[in-house]
Amino acid sequence: MKSLSNSVNLIGNLGMDPEVKEMSNGNKMARFSLATSDTYKNQKGEKVTETQWHNLVIWGKVADVAEKFLKKGNQIAVEGKLVNRSWDDKDGHKKYITEIVVNDMLMLKTNPA
Repeated sequence: MKSLSNSVNLIGNLGMDPEVKEMSNGNKMARFSLATSDTYKNQKGEKVTETQWHNLVIWGKVADVAEKFLKKGNQIAVEGKLVNRSWDDKDGHKKYITEIVVNDMLMLKTNPA
């Protein structure tokens, strides 16, 4: 059985075109945001939609696919793991981010050009 200890599965829409960087070793990395939405009815019976934003990072061949085919608004499914990072900004303040490092991706819907 696949390990479930740190596994994330999401279906959502890209909030931006992927930002792709090539590392000194030739490996590619792509970053982008993904929006997921849940809809429910509140106590008054009104429809409420809540959107969550996720920071995604993709490496290697999957980053190549992201660079070539993904655009803002596309719907995708991803599987990956949560990673927390921290760094010091230029003023010496500690910054934190939680990202999803994607292992696999499936393109579901694209926006017409």
